Amino acid sequence: MRLKRTHTTAQLPDVEIGSEVVVCGWIHRRRDHGKITFFDIRDRWGLLQVVIVPSECENHELAKDCRSEFVAAIKGIINKRPKGTINPKLITGEIEMLAKDIEILNEAETPPFEIDGDTEPGEDVRLRYRYIDLRQEKLKNNLIAKHRAMQSMRNTLSEMGYIELETPFLTKSTPEGARDYLVPSRVNPGKFYALPQSPQIFKQLFMVAGFDRYFQIARCFRDEDLRADRQPEFTQIDIEASFVDQDDIFKMSEELMKNVFKEVLNIEIKIPFRRMSYEEAVEKYGTDKPDLRQETGDEFSFLWVVDFPLFKYDEEEERWVSEHHPFTSPNPDDLHLLETEGLDKVRSLSYDLVVNGNELGSGSIRIHNPQLQEKIFSILKLAKEEIDRKFGFLIQAFKYGAPPHGGIAFGLDRLTAIMQGEDSIRDVIAFPKTQKAQCLLTNAPSPVSEKQLKELNIKLDI
Repeated sequence: MRLKRTHTTAQLPDVEIGSEVVVCGWIHRRRDHGKITFFDIRDRWGLLQVVIVPSECENHELAKDCRSEFVAAIKGIINKRPKGTINPKLITGEIEMLAKDIEILNEAETPPFEIDGDTEPGEDVRLRYRYIDLRQEKLKNNLIAKHRAMQSMRNTLSEMGYIELETPFLTKSTPEGARDYLVPSRVNPGKFYALPQSPQIFKQLFMVAGFDRYFQIARCFRDEDLRADRQPEFTQIDIEASFVDQDDIFKMSEELMKNVFKEVLNIEIKIPFRRMSYEEAVEKYGTDKPDLRQETGDEFSFLWVVDFPLFKYDEEEERWVSEHHPFTSPNPDDLHLLETEGLDKVRSLSYDLVVNGNELGSGSIRIHNPQLQEKIFSILKLAKEEIDRKFGFLIQAFKYGAPPHGGIAFGLDRLTAIMQGEDSIRDVIAFPKTQKAQCLLTNAPSPVSEKQLKELNIKLDI
């Protein structure tokens, strides 16, 4: 590489006219006007118009060889654009470069679809060539918005005294509704890890350990049927705190959302958010995720849905199951109903944050008393052996002094999709899966060798 980059396109508007710079990127478009050739060169930050005049550029003949998506470095002089040619849509719209030297860093085949073209290619083509798809302005902006949302949340939570902690990817299978992704253990034949559906149990253990305020930008995995807002692997902002009640979680969450929308979209979100009971939402709107934009007149309408039932009856299994998960605390006013036939009337200290009819986050105040936790397990008709096998380490931890605690988790992909106006979270995930949970780019999942299966003591029966 002869020419070393001196500036990105984002830095060029502040460069003094007449300065010599080197810009690196992809040839976005080329336009020939007789002896003069125009390039748009593209980097992560934007486009720059480059003018190649044979008398000014020592290797101007290379301009004729360049095609779209060639990677190039161009040295030249920054000038003002002539009157009538200013493009206010570009950050470099008032300037252009007069090329002095061109270096082709890599050639490129004709892409399977046009970058930022008028016609959007089919999703199968986009996902097969995702590295090209990600060059498109919309997707690039989506991922940058996601980055900014993560940074905003990290900063806000850190200022509130939360610390970012990691939890394991290889953990114990304790299904929470969806199926686990299982990972066979080579050194423990016949035994399996599970990829976490959420960091739920470990973040509760952080509270027992005394960390008080935890958060994590967590990768989660669920083997479930896919829809526009579902993926087998996804990212959530996972939060837990000790010595808190619902109001504390709501206040923290509202400040988090206010800062994210201000810093990413420059939109002022009104707080506190409206609250509505589960019963009222279902009776009035027929759903526990009502879209209130027509009522409120708000680009984003937030709502806390509270007082969810603690249990629901599973006709197929002929037993009560958890509405959310078995670690959710009952409403203290309804504890007496646990001893009666009124289980359908027991409210929980759980809550969902809904925006524009989408569930953005879900959380609860947790059970921290081991006797109450065991009581809930018994109502769910979990045998002692099953409780010990799945959750014994959590119950044991509670016996060593667990503080009252609660938390919430927000879907980062869903939040970004809502902010960016996308219908599918696939457009805010760099390398998403198809609706059949396939990665068309790498052709995963794929068969493995007999040697690998033998090492894992696995024999296929298909």
